[in-house]
Amino acid sequence: MQRSTSRLILRPPRADDLACVFAIHSDPETNQYNPAGPMTDISQAASMLDDWLSHWREKGFGQWAIATRDCPQQVIGFGGLSMRMYLDVERLNLGYRFAVSGWGQGYATELSLSALDYGFDELNAAAVFAVVRPAHMASIRVLEKIGMQRIESIDDVPGQPPSRVYKATRA
Repeated sequence: MQRSTSRLILRPPRADDLACVFAIHSDPETNQYNPAGPMTDISQAASMLDDWLSHWREKGFGQWAIATRDCPQQVIGFGGLSMRMYLDVERLNLGYRFAVSGWGQGYATELSLSALDYGFDELNAAAVFAVVRPAHMASIRVLEKIGMQRIESIDDVPGQPPSRVYKATRA
């Protein structure tokens, strides 16, 4: 299901997005807060993309490929809602990753607001969650700007400070 915002086009990913998945997820800058670090092989991107495509087939929603209305053929990021298991519960989770060219323009906020609307209005979710590394201040600001509240921490990266768990509920 394709969606759009005032500046973005959000569409389901396709097999031909593989090069974009790898380019964004192998960039050290876009992975500075990712404990796993950047991807080093395109097979990792293929596995991630296969997981996204499977999620779409099984659940009917998932990570979107994100482009701007001004340049709809160029993917600038991936993000949206997916089911994710943490704290022993499967949760509807908001996540995103943008190419550096998409940083600092409010795209993460715009995507996240659209994802919350989709989760509450289309999926009839009672809550949407997000997990963020404690040093990732830009993403923390986005989550707080869209009205998510920090509810707890999760010790998900051995030897590092716990990640923060945020939650939004239907207004």
